[in-house]
Parts: sequence; C-alpha cells; structure tokens
Amino acid sequence: MLESCYYEGKIEAGCDEAGRGCLAGSVFAAAVIFPDNYHNEQLNDSKQLTDKQRKLLREIIERDALAWGVGIVSPNEIDKINILNASILAMHRALDLLKVRPQAIIVDGNRFKPYRPVVNGHTIDIPYTTIVKGDGKYLSIAAASILAKTYRDDYMDKLAKEYPQYDWHSNKGYPTKKHREAIRQYGTTPYHRKTFNMLGDGQLSLDFHD
Repeated sequence: MLESCYYEGKIEAGCDEAGRGCLAGSVFAAAVIFPDNYHNEQLNDSKQLTDKQRKLLREIIERDALAWGVGIVSPNEIDKINILNASILAMHRALDLLKVRPQAIIVDGNRFKPYRPVVNGHTIDIPYTTIVKGDGKYLSIAAASILAKTYRDDYMDKLAKEYPQYDWHSNKGYPTKKHREAIRQYGTTPYHRKTFNMLGDGQLSLDFHD
C-alpha cells in the first residue's frame, strides 16, 4: 500500500510529469493534494495501470482531492529551455493552479527547482523533497502521475487526428520505430521537439521542415 504523506502535519502536494521522453507534443505535469490520512488501494504508478484503470482513477482523484492542477509546457518552450527545465516548469504551473496552497511538496524523480510563489507581495519558500520512484511510494505522486498521463494522452489523441501518419494515437509521441519511420518519410510537424534526436542517429533534426 502506498503511503499517504511524507511531511507529517503539513498540507502536502505530490507532483509528477508525463511525456518527458517524447519526440512530439507538450510535456504535462500534475500536482495533487489529498485530505489528511487519505487512502485508496487502487492508486499506483500510472505505468502499472491500464488505460481504463487510469481513466476511472482520474475521476476518483478529481473528486477526492482537496486540490489538483495540470500544467503544460509546449514543444517550442521545450526547445528553448530543454526538457528538464520544461518538466520542472510544468510542475510549477500545476502548483500555480492549486486552489489550496501547499505547505510542502514531494516530487517524483531526483530533480526539481524551488517553488516560490508570491503571496501578498512576499515570496514564500515552500520546502520540497524529490523521491526516486515516488509514484510507486506516495499516493499524491501516484495520483499526479495518473492525471499527467491521462491528460497528455487525451491531448496526443487529438493531435493524432490532425497528423494520423505518425501513429500518435498509439505511441503518444514516444520514439517508436513507426514514429521515426514516419518522421523520415514526412518530416516533422509544428508539434515535434526540434532539439530532440528525431531519427535515433545522434543528430538533431533542425533541417526538417514544418
């Protein structure tokens, strides 16, 4: 069973991202705050769940959470600031959307930057902890992973209708063989991350046309 919290006695937000390793599409992140002593045995790392389970759990998370938010960083922004900074920025944007201000933050992985919102003209420094494989250890991070994954999947499904040749409805923008073959044949789209290695040959694909 996943643990309910890391910081005892504090309003704690869990954060996670989805789409960091993709060649196309925005990176999404979510932040979730659950009530004290919240428990749900169905919650788990989104990668361990089926699409159907994730969609059902999204409804439960949004109903049960004290607050939740989903942040997005576009492919153009990713190319300007790199994917690590973009992933952290997406988490900060998700935190900005919370209707309840967290007193502490737990983040999946091992990289984050201080989140310092301005409240009444003063900068607040909120403590945070990074937790490797945190989406399999803490409920709020697992919930954030589910929200980020499902909202990003919905977004990629919409893009797939616009560009069906890239098989985004199946690969969601990840570098599958079929995706790379489509890039080789058709070039890139406005949704591709131009600073990424599109063809898996170690070269950036800046010479591709939109």
